[in-house]
Amino acid sequence: MTLTRRMTLTAVRGVEVFHWNPKRPVVRGRLGRLVPLRRPVGNFGDLLGPEVVDRLAPDSFAPPGSPRLLTVGSILHFAADSDVVWGSGVNGKVPTTDFRANRLDVRAVRGPLTAEFLQARGIEVPEIFGDPGLLAPALLGVRRSETPRIAVTHLPNLHDAPAWRRLPGFLSPTTDPRRVFEAIGQSRLVISSSLHGLVIADALGVPVSLVRPTKESLFKYQDYLEGTGRRLGHVSDDVSEALRHRLEPLQWDSEPLVTAFPRDIWVPQPERARG
Repeated sequence: MTLTRRMTLTAVRGVEVFHWNPKRPVVRGRLGRLVPLRRPVGNFGDLLGPEVVDRLAPDSFAPPGSPRLLTVGSILHFAADSDVVWGSGVNGKVPTTDFRANRLDVRAVRGPLTAEFLQARGIEVPEIFGDPGLLAPALLGVRRSETPRIAVTHLPNLHDAPAWRRLPGFLSPTTDPRRVFEAIGQSRLVISSSLHGLVIADALGVPVSLVRPTKESLFKYQDYLEGTGRRLGHVSDDVSEALRHRLEPLQWDSEPLVTAFPRDIWVPQPERARG
């Protein structure tokens, strides 16, 4: 099984929440075959789904047989019939043939490009857009500092991290999410090739510049930005160029996305029937 076909399930009061966090070998190469230790990737953006869901879900425990929930991330190619989708997106580098679901309960998607993809396959999609990661800093109680102490934070996409490690203000994408939020909140500028680097900087009101990722399609970045009423705009080819550019600041109403959260999954069936 390839790395891109693996997912993790985290139960939030009885509801299985999908997110991408596969295990990789701790030791690579020939020695790795002798020492088959593996650990989760821990890419911070891919850990946000269960965190957000945990803070928005009712206190009640979901009844048996409740549907699975897909939320933060470019994970729709993992969807199965009857899954609930709230804020997920299409991964532009994954073949469209990997998408196999025919019936989905879609409450919101990341952006209009994802909506068009699903609608072309006969799946109904409401016009409610946004990455739920935008809600995460406030839900975790993190806000932008009034006196930021970090001039520039360099936050790469997972694949770009080795080439960025020597940059001043380097922030690994495998850092614990709360620590990522706090570092971004202490920054005057974020330069990032990570989608959720953009998302969290936007959420905290920190200026951010996008560097072209080396192994990612720009589809998800465009989808996210259009879902928040912006265009992709300038994409820098390196971090030096990125110092001269900024994304348009976020102006987005979170209420439709929050209202669309599928709280009803946690409601016992008799209560649902009574409406």
